[in-house]
Order: sequence, then C-alpha cells, then structure tokens
Amino acid sequence: MTGNTQILRILIQHPRLDAAAAPAFRDEMAGTFANRPERVLIDLGQVEFIDSTGLGVLVSLMKQMGPGGRIAVVGANAAVRRLFQITRLDTLFVICDTEEQVDATLG
Repeated sequence: MTGNTQILRILIQHPRLDAAAAPAFRDEMAGTFANRPERVLIDLGQVEFIDSTGLGVLVSLMKQMGPGGRIAVVGANAAVRRLFQITRLDTLFVICDTEEQVDATLG
C-alpha cells in the first residue's frame, strides 16, 4: 500500500467471528492494539459469519485506537455487510470493496 499513513493490515482467518471465536481473536489482537495504531484494515474475506460478540470485539478494538483511529473493513460477504448496515456500524467502520479503496480512504 502507498500513502503517507501506515495502514496495519489484519487478516481474520476464522470462518466465524462469533461468541466461540471472538474472545480468542480479541486476545490475539491485544498486543497489536496496545500500540494504538491509527489506521487499520481488517480483511474479512475468509469470514462467513459474524454475530454480536464478534462485532463487539471490533468495536472494542476501535475504542482502543483512540479518538483519531479508523478501521476499514474489506472482503465482507453480503451477509456480513448487511449486519454492519443493520447495526449501523457501517457509519463507524469504513466498508470497502478493495484494498485500493482502503488506501485511498484511510491513507
């Protein structure tokens, strides 16, 4: 990726980000977000399903970033995108189709 701002890329390799998997994902990210990155891309291309617990973990990560932090989501399937829309989290996270869009939006 190009741009002046470094964007941290995180690939979620779990097919489900639900009550069973979300706590382990949160623990995996604890060290990464302790450094308070400003720009993060979360690749959901391998995620087939997210529930409220998974969304809660993503919101928690956003809060750890501080007031200027932004998270972009890429690769979300139609069902996952719909969940972001229904919960209005598409207003908190930047939902993109490609990594190039993320770079243009966050960079």
